[in-house]
Amino acid sequence: MSLSASDIDRLAHLARLGLSPQERERLRPQLNDFFGIVEKIRAVDTTGITPLAHPTDILHEVALRLRDDVASEPNQREANQRNAPALEDGLFLVPRVIE
Repeated sequence: MSLSASDIDRLAHLARLGLSPQERERLRPQLNDFFGIVEKIRAVDTTGITPLAHPTDILHEVALRLRDDVASEPNQREANQRNAPALEDGLFLVPRVIE
């Protein structure tokens, strides 16, 4: 699959990008390379392979090697909040931005 200048213009419009002619020509080979990779992936025969809804659907078959979730840093809340302009109940107060 090779993208034309009109394809690049359409993609730029969909992405709400304003591309100059130089940018369009610079992006064209990069996008063509990307779509070339996609075509290689699509060419792989996946007949008989059941798709996974999520990559961790195979957890019953494969044990993940995760480290224990242990706090490794001491609690420094007071030190971190020392210079805060406003606090309440140990939490930072910030100005309201959504009415």
